[in-house]
Amino acid sequence: MNESPHQFLVLGLSHHSAPVEIRERFAFPESAVPGALERLRSEGLAGEAVLLSTCNRVELYVTTPVPAAEAGRRLREFMARDRQATGEDPGIWYLHSGARGAEHLFRVASGLDSLVLGETEILGQLKRSYEVALQSRSTGRVLNKLFQAAFAAAKRVRSETGIQRGNTSVASVAVDLAEKIFDGLKGREVMVIGAGDTSEKTARALLSRGAHSVIVSNRSYDRAAALAAELGGRAIHFDEWEREFARLDIIISSTSAPHYVLDRPRMASLLSRRPSRPLLLVDLAVPRDVDPEVKLLDNVFLANVDDLQAIADEHVRARQEERRRCDAIIQERVHRWMGDLSARPAPSGRLAFE
Repeated sequence: MNESPHQFLVLGLSHHSAPVEIRERFAFPESAVPGALERLRSEGLAGEAVLLSTCNRVELYVTTPVPAAEAGRRLREFMARDRQATGEDPGIWYLHSGARGAEHLFRVASGLDSLVLGETEILGQLKRSYEVALQSRSTGRVLNKLFQAAFAAAKRVRSETGIQRGNTSVASVAVDLAEKIFDGLKGREVMVIGAGDTSEKTARALLSRGAHSVIVSNRSYDRAAALAAELGGRAIHFDEWEREFARLDIIISSTSAPHYVLDRPRMASLLSRRPSRPLLLVDLAVPRDVDPEVKLLDNVFLANVDDLQAIADEHVRARQEERRRCDAIIQERVHRWMGDLSARPAPSGRLAFE
């Protein structure tokens, strides 16, 4: 009996196609990813699968025996069902196959599809997503070779072009925003809520630009203490951060909470006990940590991951020539991957590419 051909597909949504209030409905905590990958395979939707979920995108990379159009519909239905997100416009999703899908992955890995052109956080996030899939035994020859090729392409882009020079990370852009609001960061008091990777990078950038001190609050006090020690700051228990509120100038929030950490009534109450001066809230979390309505309060500035686009755009124009050099590298890598894959038969049916 002939086995069905498997094709490579990418289904996703990102800051290009969906605002943060949509993206947060489809976000996956890392703990939920192995189960989702197993369900994809058990339902016959994927032979191999990697699931990437970040602040700016949620993407599935799969090999599937299902025809592309049907696979796209069924994968969208799977995502909506798994995340209990119904009634969304199908137009928020994009679907790529074959060489176009590989090109998309290589661009993502290289920071060329990011909110901030050339940012570097996404490569680490992509490597972690691949590692989770690998440990879950959800990858095989196709995705293993594809992701290794993507990492190699990102390395070349980083080493052979200037696309990543300057302030291109989300953390750096957030700090740029803080400097504009406060006309410099010297002496500013900062709190980091949530001790994740992006929070750490943001705190380091704030300190490097002159911030006075950093307080770290996290649900895991040990994690907060470890990060505070690295930053020369101070750790506090998660339920104690409100006691520090009156002295703060900047709050960077990036937790994995499923609900708002700060809503408008709570913020209004906290502000009533604080001297009248500017407060910047940088919400790096998806789902969001901060209720958007807090920005209606006096002296409160709020920026979420989408708001950072305005500053990111300032860096884009200077990088157009570098983008063309990056595109040439990626096209070369895509052709090499396609040729290598076509030269070796797949162990479970041939691979069909559109």
